[in-house]
Parts: sequence; C-alpha cells; structure tokens
Amino acid sequence: MRILSLLLVVMFIGTGCSSQKKTDMTSTVIEYSAMSRGYYKKIVVQNQTVLVTKGRDTQTVENKIDKANWEKIVTEFEKIDLEKIPTLKAPTEKRFYDGAAIGNLKITQNQKTYETQGFDNGSPPKEIEKLVNLLTDFAKE
Repeated sequence: MRILSLLLVVMFIGTGCSSQKKTDMTSTVIEYSAMSRGYYKKIVVQNQTVLVTKGRDTQTVENKIDKANWEKIVTEFEKIDLEKIPTLKAPTEKRFYDGAAIGNLKITQNQKTYETQGFDNGSPPKEIEKLVNLLTDFAKE
C-alpha cells in the first residue's frame, strides 16, 4: 500500500512539474501577408509546411520546414499572447503614405482567429517581431 501511494505521489509531482507542455501546432495556421499597390507576399505556415506566394498572379510554392526552423517557430509562437494580438500597436506609420506595404499576421488556432491591425512590412510590433521575421525568411529562400 505504501509503495502504491508513493508511486501515485511521484507520478502526480512528475506531471505537475511538466506543466509547460509544448503547444500542439498541428492544427494551428499562421498566415503573414504584406501588400500594397505593386507588391504582394503571402506566407502560410501549418504543420511543418510553408506555402509562399510572391505575387498576385504567381504560383504558390510549398516547402517542408526542417526541424530546427520548426522548433524556432514553435518557441516564438509560445511567447505570444494570442488574446492581445488584435490590440498590438505598429511602431511606424509608413504604410499611411505608401512608404511601406501593409503587413498583417493572422493566427487560427482551435477554430478561433486572431488577427493584427495593419503594420508596416518590415516593422512589426515588438511582441510578434521574431515570429514575423522567421516567417519572412521563408520568402527570401
């Protein structure tokens, strides 16, 4: 009886300590878009796959994301408070006078969509900057 009790206590403590479980990203869709009159870029990441479209009338290119880059994306994604995404403020306002394309980040998780207000492409809010930079790196390849 003592052994059983001890075993249950150890299991309870063990699961309590590992409360920081990895986010399940299999059904999460992260979409970054940037557009202006003469510019269009769309990057969609889902389940270790990236779809990149570099123009309005161009073909979408699909690639697998290697494990190292996927871990970086998951790590940065976990740092973001999804509920605050719609209230993030853009650090610059070049998009108001065509000085920059309008960037937008949209995350869909558990049938709920979180979307930023428009921000300057290349100058995302600090809270999502690292994630956006990781996503835009796929369009450079």
